[in-house]
Amino acid sequence: MKQLLTKDKTFYRSLVTLAIPVALQGLITFAVNFADNLMVGSLGDSAISGVYMGSQIQTFLQMFSAGIEGAVLILSAQYWGKGDTSSIKKIIAIGLHFSLLFGLLLTGVCAIIPAQIIRIFTADPDVIRDGAMYLQIVCFSYAFFCVTQSLIAAMRSVEVTRIGMVVSAISLVFNISLNYILIFGKLGLPAMGVKGAAIATVISRVVETTVMVIYIFRIDQKLKMKFEDILQSDKLLRHDFIRYGLPLVGGQVVWSVNMMGNSMIMGRFNQQVIAAVSMANTMNSLAYVTMSGMSSAVGIITGKTVGAGKTELMKEYAYTTQILFLGIGLFTGLLIILLRAPFISLYSGVTAEAAGFAKQFITVLSVTMIGTCYQAACLFGLVKSGGDIDFVFKNDTIFVFGVVLPSAIIAAWLGAPAWVVFACLKSDQILKCIVAYFKINSFNWMKNLTRDKAEIEETA
Repeated sequence: MKQLLTKDKTFYRSLVTLAIPVALQGLITFAVNFADNLMVGSLGDSAISGVYMGSQIQTFLQMFSAGIEGAVLILSAQYWGKGDTSSIKKIIAIGLHFSLLFGLLLTGVCAIIPAQIIRIFTADPDVIRDGAMYLQIVCFSYAFFCVTQSLIAAMRSVEVTRIGMVVSAISLVFNISLNYILIFGKLGLPAMGVKGAAIATVISRVVETTVMVIYIFRIDQKLKMKFEDILQSDKLLRHDFIRYGLPLVGGQVVWSVNMMGNSMIMGRFNQQVIAAVSMANTMNSLAYVTMSGMSSAVGIITGKTVGAGKTELMKEYAYTTQILFLGIGLFTGLLIILLRAPFISLYSGVTAEAAGFAKQFITVLSVTMIGTCYQAACLFGLVKSGGDIDFVFKNDTIFVFGVVLPSAIIAAWLGAPAWVVFACLKSDQILKCIVAYFKINSFNWMKNLTRDKAEIEETA
C-alpha cells in the first residue's frame, strides 16, 4: 500500500528549513515591487500603467534568467547529492557566463529603442511616454540582476537559502528609501517621478550584486569558490548544461512570450483596465510567494534525493507533496477573497473604475491560484527537478500557444468583458492540474542527470 504522507521527518524538516528563507526572500522582493507600485500609483493611472508596461522586459529577463538558474539549480543539486563540489563550481561558472551575456544584450536593445519596445504592448501615448522613460534607465540593472540570481541559485543548490533572503532584505531597504527620496523629491533633490523609481531600482541591483559577490568569495564555506573558478569551464559539463538547460530556457521563453502576450492583449483595453491588471498581478505575486518558496524547497530535496539514487523514498515525497500543495492552494484561494477589498483600498491614487476591474480580476485569481499551487509544485518541484525537463517545456508550449493565447484573443475579438479575457489568460493554471496528476503518479520522471567524477576529469 502506498504511503500518502511520508513518515520521514527529515523531509518536513528540510522543507521548512529550506522554504522559509526562500519564501521570505520572495516576500521581500514582492515588498520592493509593491512599494514601487504604491508610490508610482500615487502619480496616477498613466504612471502606474507606464511602469507596468516598462517592467514587462524585466519580466522577460527574469523568465530567461530563471531558465539558466533552473539548469544551475537542478544539475548542481543532483551533484550535491553525490558530494561532487568541483563539478558544481564548473556548472555555476557556465550558468553565469550565459546569464550575464543575455543581460548585457538586453540592456543594449532597451537603452537604444525604449519607446519602440513599449509600443509593442500599448498604443496609449501617455503610457508609452512614461514606460519608455522608465525602461531606458532601469535596463542598466539587468546585468547586475543576472549575476545576483545565478549566484543565489548556486547557493540554493547546496542547501544555503538564507543568503538570498539577506540580499533581498538589503535591497528592500535601499529600494524603498531611494524610491521615497527620488520619486517625491526629498532631502533637497528634485521630484523625479517615474525616473526616480527606475534609478532607485538600478542602485538597489548594484548593491545586491556587491553583497552576493562578497558572500560567495569571502564568507561561504560549502563551495569555497575563488574568482578564477568563475572563469573556468568544462566541455562535458557545458554540453550537459546546454542539453538540459535549453528546454528550461525554452520553457521560460515560452512563458515570457505568454506574459508579454498577456500584456499586449490586456494593453488594448483602456488605462483603467491596465492599472487593474497591474494591481491584480501584484496580488497574484503576493499569493504566490509562500507557495513558490515551498516549491523551490521541494525542488532542492528532489534533486538531491534523485541524485543520490533513492527512488522509493522519492515516491513517498511525491505523494506527500501533492497533498500538501493542494491544501495550500485551497487556503490561498480563500485568503485572496478575504483580502481583496483591503488590498485594493491601498491604491489610493487609482480611479473607482480601475478598482472595480481589479476586484473582478482578483476574484478570478482566487480560483486559479488553487491550480497554480498544485501544478506548479508538481511540475517544477518534482518533474523538472527530478530530471524530466523536456516534458515541462512541451507541456507549457502546448498550453500557451494552444489554449491560453488563442482563447484570450478570440474572447477579446468577440468583445467579451475584460474579466473574461483575463480568465482565459489564467485558464491553464487549472487545466495543467490534470496533466500534472497523471504525470506525477506515473513516476517516469525520475532521471539522474549526473556523470561520474572520473568521467569528467578524464574528459578535462
